[in-house]
Amino acid sequence: MTESSDSPKKTKKAKKKVKQQRKKDRAKGLEPPVFYHISESEGSSKLKSKFYEKELARLQVELVKMQYWVKHTGTRIVIIFEGRDAAGKGGTIKRITEPLNPRGCRVVALGTPSDREKTEWYFQRYVAHLPAAGEIVCFDRSWYNRAGVERVMGFCTDEQYDEFMHTCPEFERMLVRSGIILLKYWFSVSDDEQERRFQSRLTDPARRWKLSPMDLESRDRWVEYSKAKDAMFAHTNIPEAPWFTVEADDKKRARLNCISHVLSKIDYVDMTPEPLKLTPRRSAPKDYERPPINEQFFVPQRY
Repeated sequence: MTESSDSPKKTKKAKKKVKQQRKKDRAKGLEPPVFYHISESEGSSKLKSKFYEKELARLQVELVKMQYWVKHTGTRIVIIFEGRDAAGKGGTIKRITEPLNPRGCRVVALGTPSDREKTEWYFQRYVAHLPAAGEIVCFDRSWYNRAGVERVMGFCTDEQYDEFMHTCPEFERMLVRSGIILLKYWFSVSDDEQERRFQSRLTDPARRWKLSPMDLESRDRWVEYSKAKDAMFAHTNIPEAPWFTVEADDKKRARLNCISHVLSKIDYVDMTPEPLKLTPRRSAPKDYERPPINEQFFVPQRY
């Protein structure tokens, strides 16, 4: 009788090899460094993890049901996520998209426009990413860059800003009239909580990339960003596509509230298909021989 791959004897042998490899790594100075830092989410939520995980799982199942309906009916959905830096937009987008089929759900996070794009109609590069039938598109920041960072940092002229404020409502009415479901969310975070998250990113190597020079600049322009946001709401909070504010000092609550609201705004029905039935697997032909194991390259078992 051959020894099974998960036998106690083999498992013990594998663990011994891992231990020996780690010892060699330490001797060569290859042991990965250990970082001690404050988690960005630490202390930001008083919601119990058990309840949060259970409720998130329930909402994500509903998101899957919604996507089946979207695909079946050919619905087009655009969800815009705007807000303060470190307000938790990215984390919410991640929780929305992780259970969904990526073929029908895309995240659009455009960088700085190229020299050519700067000469185009302002909305042109965003139009290229709008959904086709059966698709959901999440904009991690959107055309509202012009009303926010571009306005505050002086990256656009007064004429360009005024034209955007005049054109944006008409542009969004066109999208809605074409049949697109347009949802706009503003993630609001307090000054103190944003500062805490910024400070935690400085000590977290895995999140330090999130703290850009533009983010640091925004710390000193809190009032300017507030004024820009107020003006943006005044001009673009239209009945066809209103703004919905997400209180985001508590990240876990913000995620659950936002996902729940998205689901409430889509009049979907459960169109989840019945489970597939798997037929018994066919046996390999008797004349088939697997190549020798020693002819293959394997990833070292370090863990």
